[in-house]
This record gives sequence, C-alpha cells and structure tokens, in this order.
Amino acid sequence: MTQQQPRVVLITGAAGSLGQAVAAAFAAEDASLVLVDVSAEALAARYPEAAADRLCLAVDLLDEPAVLAAVAQAQSRFGRIDALCNIAGGFDMGTPVHATPAAAWQKMQDLNVGTLLNAVRAVVPLMQAQGGGRIVNVGAGGGLKGGALMGAYSASKSAVIRLTEAMAAELREQNINVNCVLPSVIDTPPNRAAMPKANPAKWVSPADLATVIRFLCSDAARAIHGAAVPVVGLS
Repeated sequence: MTQQQPRVVLITGAAGSLGQAVAAAFAAEDASLVLVDVSAEALAARYPEAAADRLCLAVDLLDEPAVLAAVAQAQSRFGRIDALCNIAGGFDMGTPVHATPAAAWQKMQDLNVGTLLNAVRAVVPLMQAQGGGRIVNVGAGGGLKGGALMGAYSASKSAVIRLTEAMAAELREQNINVNCVLPSVIDTPPNRAAMPKANPAKWVSPADLATVIRFLCSDAARAIHGAAVPVVGLS
C-alpha cells in the first residue's frame, strides 16, 4: 500500500457515533472516505457538505448485490480501497438463552456477522487485485465470555473474532491484514441513556477507539495479523 497518495478507507456504520469518530480520524490524515450507512438521512445529517474526497452511500449491508454495487461505485470513484473498517453492528440486551426467539438470535447474527460478511465479500477481491489492504472488524469484550441475558449478542461477537482469525490466516500472504478491536462499553448517547447511573468516564470514548482502528489500518501495523485488541478504558 503506497503512502504517496491519500488512502481510500471504506467505513460501514459511518453515521453512528463510532463511525463518525473513525471517519474523523482518517480525515485528519487526508484520507479519501467511502462512508456507508443504511440511512441516507443520517448520512446527510452527519456529513452535510459535499467533498471531492468523500463518497456517502446509503446501503443495506444485508443486501449483498447492493453492497457489491456500492463497492464498485467506490472503486470507480477512487480506483481502490486501502482499508475497510467494519463498524456497522448492533446490541440487544436479550433474554435467557432458552427463551431467546429465533428472530432475536438471527437479528444479532445479521447485524454483527451478516453485515461484515457482505462487506468483505465485496472488498477482499478488490484488495487481492490491487496487491493488499487492511481490514478492521469490531468485536466486543462480550465475545470472549458469555454473560447472562447476552447469549445472542455474545455469540455474534465471538463469531466476529473467529472470522477475523480465519481471514487473517487466509489473506496474510496476500498483504492483507485482518484484525479486530474488542471494546468494552463505548461512550455514546444511546449508552448513556440506557445506563444513566453508570460512570461514562470509565467507558471507551469513540475517539480513542478510532485511534486504535486507524493504527491497525496503518503501515506501522503491517506485522499484526488476526489480533483481537482489547480497548476497555477504565472499565
């Protein structure tokens, strides 16, 4: 991956709190950004100004043909994708495992695994053709150990970690690094609203997590493959 020209970074979930922080981190190094989110309205609200180095695409990441078309559009615009940041995902505090409906289980699999799989199916062949790239996925501390009422979520995030490891083993010889981050609670407005008695000063700020993600996409991290990096703040 050359550093003589701006990197092209594709960020899913770009309209969310972490997605915005990741976009800001890469914008600070003058990267060209492909910002993907399911909501066109949210993208327009978060990124209202047009820019030659930014492409906003409203895409349902569970629609594989739509994802392929979006990546083709990004390639047509910028010529390459140097880094893919799979930020899109979701969390539900659920029910006991034995009482979890199939739909609730599938929702977590779709949001946290299905979106990732469709993104890498579209982007990895492009990275292989161009000679390399970086992929960073967002797992969670909850993916390392199951907790009460979090079975569906924990299982989906555990799958993200295992997929990261498998992809790293498959792609490392092709100059494609695949790693993931494992945040604890991220300091976002929805999390503050959901846990009003908690101390968000102990949580992970989106900006701090974005810094780690940007590092894993950098040439300085070229020797790191298949890592699951805890980013837990003071929690």
